[in-house]
Amino acid sequence: MPRTLLVVSQTFVPDPASVGQHMADVAFEMARRGQRVVVYTSSRSYEDASIAYPLRETRNGVDIRRIRFSSFGKRSILLRVFGTASFMVQVFLRMLFFPRLAGIFFSTSPPLVGLAATIVAMIRRVPTAYWAMDLNPDQLISMGKLRATSWRAKFLEGVNRFILRRTNLIIALDRFMAERILQRGDYQTKLLVQPPWPHEDAQEPVPHLDNPFRQRHGLDGKFVIMYSGNHSPANPLKTLLDAAVKLKDHPTIQLMFIGGGLGKREVEEYKQRHQLDNVISLPYQPLDSIRWSLSAADVHVVSLGDNMVGIVHPCKIYGSMAVARPVLFLGPRPSHVSDLIDAHPFGVHVSHGDTAGAEAAILELAARSEVELQKMGMTAQNVMASSLTKDILCGKLCDRLQSILRDK
Repeated sequence: MPRTLLVVSQTFVPDPASVGQHMADVAFEMARRGQRVVVYTSSRSYEDASIAYPLRETRNGVDIRRIRFSSFGKRSILLRVFGTASFMVQVFLRMLFFPRLAGIFFSTSPPLVGLAATIVAMIRRVPTAYWAMDLNPDQLISMGKLRATSWRAKFLEGVNRFILRRTNLIIALDRFMAERILQRGDYQTKLLVQPPWPHEDAQEPVPHLDNPFRQRHGLDGKFVIMYSGNHSPANPLKTLLDAAVKLKDHPTIQLMFIGGGLGKREVEEYKQRHQLDNVISLPYQPLDSIRWSLSAADVHVVSLGDNMVGIVHPCKIYGSMAVARPVLFLGPRPSHVSDLIDAHPFGVHVSHGDTAGAEAAILELAARSEVELQKMGMTAQNVMASSLTKDILCGKLCDRLQSILRDK
């Protein structure tokens, strides 16, 4: 039997969570190259635990093995912790006794899974690759959920440094995240810095007149400002929601919030409290229909918390670029998104807390001609096509991953 690359991720396709989709892209590409790949993931949806997936299936040459009692949704912190702990224990035992390992590939879903993978790799003497989708305890400290001097923060930092020292490949999502990682040690030789890729094969632009999503949600004649993705405290939406209140009586401007997460409740509360008929809130859309929902927007919103630069990465920008739409960026400068829109004129920047600026930016974008908006969108799409496609970025990552795996 050939040696096997184990991919460990609590979420995996067909679940719509972004981390699982990107882990799947790597798994599928490695299998296409001839590597035997086995995935350990949860049997339940990350967002909605009532959705169950087959316990065992093969997709694109990848052996997917789903684990029971490893995800209970997001209804409470206790259930999430229990699901994560159950997943880690079960995966640890499976990795420990899996025959003929070539290596282990993991990310940050769930948090601390890298600890289990690293311990197994030390025992089994196999390489690991760590895809840092976010950084902790940095995120928890920046969000005020942990004190930097607390024992929990020190424990998480110790685990983080342990993983970074022992892993053979670290993938950071942008130069700001790379700087934070390099502050923890000299990992330059095993560091790959590149953003995650858009799923442009699922996000081909659709003209408004041909888009059933716009028709289904009554968007004909509307100028749609869309936020699509995880509603997280790391991606604040308050400034946008305050602007929605100011624009509630505008006849054509419509705001759409698509996705899930802890911040979804804030959107629902704003909509109800201020009776915002100009706000539509929808759950995550299936991956096979996301091109319709993303293309329904005239402008996409990307948000990044002021203290989140280098800690989380604003992946939502790639979906808007893939469907050739301008970007309204809410967040700090400098940051990865501000770097992009400063270098290429396809977006407008507004700082968090600047409600008047957000309102003015939306009105100014809505007043632009269709030709101007298309030009901004095409600029974004051309930037993506030149350097940010899945073929380019996934190929580079898999090249580096192949280089560290055991083959004998």
